[in-house]
Amino acid sequence: MLNYQILPVTPFMQNCTLLWCDETREAALVDPGGEEHRLLEAIAERGLTLTGLWLTHGHLDHVGAALELHERTGCPITGPHTADAFWLQGLPAQSEMFGFPRAEPFVPQRWLQEGDTLQVGRQQLRVLHCPGHTPGHVVFYSDSAQLALVGDVLFQGSIGRTDFPQGNHADLIASIQNKLLPLGDEITFIPGHGPNSTFGRERLSNPFLTQPIW
Repeated sequence: MLNYQILPVTPFMQNCTLLWCDETREAALVDPGGEEHRLLEAIAERGLTLTGLWLTHGHLDHVGAALELHERTGCPITGPHTADAFWLQGLPAQSEMFGFPRAEPFVPQRWLQEGDTLQVGRQQLRVLHCPGHTPGHVVFYSDSAQLALVGDVLFQGSIGRTDFPQGNHADLIASIQNKLLPLGDEITFIPGHGPNSTFGRERLSNPFLTQPIW
């Protein structure tokens, strides 16, 4: 079984997600944006073995602790799509802009693309390329757990911003309508910020989806 714990980090309260496989006790951190000591403590408290660091996109509050965690644990950094490489190379400028501790640029050990799969223990997740918030944004989806980790694509009652460099509103709406909602109304999703929701709830009540602004 795939389990998870949401660990909000940074002043932006970004939802870093600790995923783990019940059978093997192997774990991955999705979007480790900061506070690496607290993330490692959460892993130790549950008796888990960290095997991967997965990134949905290249914004600082989602990747800020990835390089240090990689250097401390040896776990590979996976994702996002290569279209977000410019965001990862611009981490020092992002740090200065938002008043965060300096984050150094890095290149992940593996870039992701549509249709790739990731493994944590015996649990498999599929990669969906969902541009719009950033051009290289990806989503991780577990069919067995009926769970999606959507980063900043979709929120409860809202959607991701598209006013950052290379953001695109039409692309974002298309990603939600064509990639996420077809997965099914019953799918629970973990957003990059704020509470969980389901695709069905958002399809019916999210104003950006019921009355999209193009």
